[in-house]
Amino acid sequence: MASSLYDRLGGLDAIKAVVDDFVALCAADDRINQKFARTDIPRLKKMLVDQLCEATGGPCTYIGRDMKETHRGLGVTAGEFDALVANLVATLNKFNVPQAEQEELLGALAPMKADIVEVDSAATATPLPASYQAAPPLP
Repeated sequence: MASSLYDRLGGLDAIKAVVDDFVALCAADDRINQKFARTDIPRLKKMLVDQLCEATGGPCTYIGRDMKETHRGLGVTAGEFDALVANLVATLNKFNVPQAEQEELLGALAPMKADIVEVDSAATATPLPASYQAAPPLP
């Protein structure tokens, strides 16, 4: 029996390391970091770890908001989404994740684009709308 993508990526510790690096890369990226201005970073990391773990066949359960609700009113452009994906690919490359596993992971995440992107534009570095309501911090 073929092992799960979760196992092939290296399990929970590997996913946590990827998320830490990815979030740091996004925070340093002026093309997208404005969108995270009011984000509770520990919550973001926990939700990303759980989401990636579950999506790859791991034992985690993602209990966060769905992607449409999470990103509603954020004004994410197609260009910002593409920049975020490029950061994820850069992180996966840094951790020497094989191309087949990268493609499988990106394929699992790709359907979320329709729920995340609100503006069909190549623009990046757009401001966070003042009306955006971030998720509450973790207790």
